[in-house]
Amino acid sequence: MTGHWEMMGIVLDRAFPTFPQGFPPDLIAEFERRIGRGTLGNVVASGTEIIERLGAEHVRTGKPIVYTSADSVFQVAAHEEVIPIAEQYRICETAFDMVGRGLGVGRVIARPFVGVAGAFTRTANRHDYALEPFGDTLLDLLTRAHIPVTAVGKTGDLFAGRGIGRSVPTSSDQRGVDAIVQVMGDAPDGLVFANLVDFDTQYGHRNDVAGYAANLERFDRQLPRVLERVGEHDLLAITADHGNDPTTPSTDHSREHVPLLITGRRVRSGVDLGTRRTFADLGQTLAQNFGVGPLRHGTSFLEAIIGPPEGGHYDGEAVVQHS
Repeated sequence: MTGHWEMMGIVLDRAFPTFPQGFPPDLIAEFERRIGRGTLGNVVASGTEIIERLGAEHVRTGKPIVYTSADSVFQVAAHEEVIPIAEQYRICETAFDMVGRGLGVGRVIARPFVGVAGAFTRTANRHDYALEPFGDTLLDLLTRAHIPVTAVGKTGDLFAGRGIGRSVPTSSDQRGVDAIVQVMGDAPDGLVFANLVDFDTQYGHRNDVAGYAANLERFDRQLPRVLERVGEHDLLAITADHGNDPTTPSTDHSREHVPLLITGRRVRSGVDLGTRRTFADLGQTLAQNFGVGPLRHGTSFLEAIIGPPEGGHYDGEAVVQHS
């Protein structure tokens, strides 16, 4: 969540709290009292590993599995045939009231799964409950200026829906690309902000190098569909909110540096943007492009990629209202 917020102009001055030893016993006890069920786990774990380890006991007892990671997150895994989705979401709403609003934990995530012991699989019914951003983001500024903002994938959840006019959920990266292409066709202007989560959840966290490579190849094959939708005045940015190298020994997020690729018919070829100081440089660039800035953080590179407008500089008026 920190990376997404920073892209949109918020740089945190302190990290969200993490729980490398699990959550305090008294908090778990109160959580169990409020949801009317015992729990399993309360450990740091990989999501796929913990349902294989505790899934059968969960099915037998009806107790949801609670776990966390190196991120500031409280995750609840439950079988959809044991605890229905609506009840899983209610349990997570209770957790968010306690650890999100109560302790400042960044997110609570519902992690539903199906299947039988030895073959459990997570479903597309994941739902993130996130804290609201601590200040104005690019999304807020665009919305106030009546410039449409569309979120694709889990992006809307990461901003608690704030500053977003339309949110399009997806169940896979393929569906995500389909949604991006559709939305770019539907929306003549505005910002489309998409997250392709399979790189992270399906391959990066699982240290699946071959799967990660294959997903990159699948995305490359689909990219021309997106490029065909890029209009005369549009900008397309491809980047990431954190590293997730599948070759590292850990299943957690990895290196801080991520790629930043920008294209569009106005974009000069061969521009090296260098190593940027903050993800917020992207948000500041988009704010200048849309004429809604400046944001509190970040340095725009708009003139580096498209050159100065007539008159020699941008004066705060909208340059173009496109994605």
